[in-house]
Amino acid sequence: MQLDVIPQLKHTNSDNFFLLAGPCAIEGEEMALRIAEQVVEITEKLEIPYVFKGSFKKANRSRIDSFTGIGDEKALKILRKVSETFKVPTVTDIHTEQDAAMAAEYVDILQIPAFLVRQTDLVVAAAKTGKTVNLKKGQFMSPESMKHAVTKVTETGNEQAIITDRGTMFGYQDMIVDFRGIPTMKQYAPVVLDVTHSLQQPNQSSGVTGGRPALIGTMARAGIAAGVDGLFMETHFDPANAKSDGANMLDLSLLEKLLTDLVAIRKTINSL
Repeated sequence: MQLDVIPQLKHTNSDNFFLLAGPCAIEGEEMALRIAEQVVEITEKLEIPYVFKGSFKKANRSRIDSFTGIGDEKALKILRKVSETFKVPTVTDIHTEQDAAMAAEYVDILQIPAFLVRQTDLVVAAAKTGKTVNLKKGQFMSPESMKHAVTKVTETGNEQAIITDRGTMFGYQDMIVDFRGIPTMKQYAPVVLDVTHSLQQPNQSSGVTGGRPALIGTMARAGIAAGVDGLFMETHFDPANAKSDGANMLDLSLLEKLLTDLVAIRKTINSL
């Protein structure tokens, strides 16, 4: 499947990877616009097709007192404002069939969380909106099994599917990316590597997910070398004080240098 099946990316530089990036969760309008503005400036300079990412709510939390959002409609309106202000597509994750219809009114890509990607009704509801559907590979699933998730989208008549690999559970508190799965899944749909979630360390005794952000560059370089079509990463100007997943987010100040390196690697690979 070619990248030009994704309307939001079809008119961009197809020789480069595309990027889904932004904060884990929408914490407010000012922070979302601030992050988007900086990422747009960097990606325009480097000619990287860009999609702003932000969760309008966080349903998968370890503890009941964890931050879940600022209100569904309020967060979705902020995502729409980001899109209108910077002329970029947006992506957010959904958790219920009702979320699909609601979020589709505001964003361009609906993301199915890894732990829900086998939920047929949810995947079909997302596909029926006509929006691009980003299917995160379950941490418990083989690359080959993602063919069936893509089929659930395409059998609704929607050809706009993406697969995002976010690692496979390795024991209780670690994730491992099997890069052998990249070429396998590219047979079914464009493939994205979720760099930051692949470095999560979930199930901590504190109830707060940990991470290994020092390895973001290593993971991203490996993904580009393995031939992914796109990268997914969460970034924030103050990860230590982010309200969700700060432990594995990329500091926004480090993004330009990393993307510059990745573009150089991609160009080298394309010239081989």
